Amino acid sequence: MYDIIIVGGGPAGVSAAINAKILGKKFIWIASSDVSRKVSSAELVKNYPGLPDVSGAELGAAFTGHVKAMGIESVKALVTGVYPVDGGYSVLAGNEVYEGKTVILCLGVQSVKPVKGEEQFLGRGVSYCATCDGFLYKGKNIAVICYDKSLEHEAEYLCGIAGHAVVTPLYKGCEIKADNAEILVKPPVEFKGGLRLESVAYKDEQRQVDGAFILRNSVSPAILLKGLQTDGGHVTVDRNMRTNLAGVFAAGDCVGRPYQYIKSAGEGNIAAHAAAEYLAANK
Repeated sequence: MYDIIIVGGGPAGVSAAINAKILGKKFIWIASSDVSRKVSSAELVKNYPGLPDVSGAELGAAFTGHVKAMGIESVKALVTGVYPVDGGYSVLAGNEVYEGKTVILCLGVQSVKPVKGEEQFLGRGVSYCATCDGFLYKGKNIAVICYDKSLEHEAEYLCGIAGHAVVTPLYKGCEIKADNAEILVKPPVEFKGGLRLESVAYKDEQRQVDGAFILRNSVSPAILLKGLQTDGGHVTVDRNMRTNLAGVFAAGDCVGRPYQYIKSAGEGNIAAHAAAEYLAANK
């Protein structure tokens, strides 16, 4: 079991990983990429101390160089669930499950609102993980809602398993190719069913499905970890980045404004130290 599991590849996650390493903790850092796209795509950053007028690409390269120099590597995976277990938490990332005594959530800000019924049918027909749950729908009818072009390979993987797939790309320039895929360029408005998901409703029609996959680059905190207190979409924390759940900390954009890199990095530092203090107090 790890001392700390860090989730997220932005400045908060980078900072938490660096400080966990300095503090000598056994930790794992799970991120969909080494540095978040929000950082690397920034045109110009003017308020990062010591790096005046730095581009996002340069700042991202500095982050990457720092963690590599310290021998830190991230596990490339999307975290789709965090669950309490005896003595800590279990984190589902891709097809793997990791256990830790503490968790630091550095999730960034979730700008996409859940579809009506999404939370209700999560685990009962709605899934966020193609490789985890795709095999359950071999030869069946599914809906695939893809929010980013970078996730098209997952959509095509699901099409290869399913009997028929209604694919909704919520971006321009879709290149998904599959003989059994029906491209439907309209967003879903509701997931419907009884004990399990039975259909997906769109603005002017409804499709019967056995399952639905929502492919996003992140999962909202409230869905990720049941019981986590949030306010206006942000995780509620105290001055030491502690959430309402013992052993769970959060840092960065996911805890609120201002959405600034330096603020996120500072909070990642605090969260790592707070996690270390928690571990010392709960040996």
